[in-house]
Amino acid sequence: MKVRKIFWFLIVLLIFFLFPFVALMVWFAPADWDWMASPNRVGVVEVEGVIKDARPVLEALVSFRRDPNVRAIVVRIESPGGGVGASQEIYREVRRTDKVKPVVASLGGVAASGGYYVASGARTIIANPGTLTGSIGVVAHLPNLASLFQKVGYRTVTIKSGRFKDVGNPGREMTEEERALLQETMDTMHAQFIRDVAEGRGLDVASVKRIADGRILSGEAAFKYKLVDELGNFQDAVAKAAELGEIQGEPHVVYAEKKRTSLLQWILGKSGIEGLRETLDPALNPLRYQLILSP
Repeated sequence: MKVRKIFWFLIVLLIFFLFPFVALMVWFAPADWDWMASPNRVGVVEVEGVIKDARPVLEALVSFRRDPNVRAIVVRIESPGGGVGASQEIYREVRRTDKVKPVVASLGGVAASGGYYVASGARTIIANPGTLTGSIGVVAHLPNLASLFQKVGYRTVTIKSGRFKDVGNPGREMTEEERALLQETMDTMHAQFIRDVAEGRGLDVASVKRIADGRILSGEAAFKYKLVDELGNFQDAVAKAAELGEIQGEPHVVYAEKKRTSLLQWILGKSGIEGLRETLDPALNPLRYQLILSP
């Protein structure tokens, strides 16, 4: 009888104290905490469209790097490139992450210029034979609307604190001194691009410099020049990541969580947003690592 009372006392204690504790643990647990997670995961980080804001990719890389259940990462790139600083930021984070766990770059239809810059930080790069890649160079588009402004009678008054403060002003011709200044800046960025590709790929700077003239390469040609390690598709990249991460059996592929769709994205759609960014962004950020495919 005494034993039975003790038994029921323990049951009541369990219900009133342990269950609320477990409930609180569940309530305060992160939303993305997978209770059934096992260390056989390959995380996928997608780099899509024009590279403008590096933060979502950086956050995804850091999250997967810290996740003990993710053994390797695939960076899937479908991008013609984009801003200089953003491309460099992602490259640095890919390199940093690869020191902790293997990173494989999977090149889609287009992974050129800044898109290839990002890929070159990975341990292994896998491209399709027909992937458009390479395009190692810097480009700037600065419109000259002086003649148009003159025809319509539009004039601007520029007040500046230094002679180079309005470089690229569309209302007038660019001076030779300004052109030389911009060329020097672009040459510096180009050298940074070449240096980082050489470092990431384990190549000498001279060999990269020979093909760093902005030329577009197919995946097959990039393989020949050692800019790519293997030819294959996304599934081949996942398999390679699983191999490097020493995953036994079939890997579980998980994708980085994306931000919620804004009202503007919902109205215009993904292609509309990208078109709007490509139209507006060059005016604000003219220096770019980008393959220009439009006519």
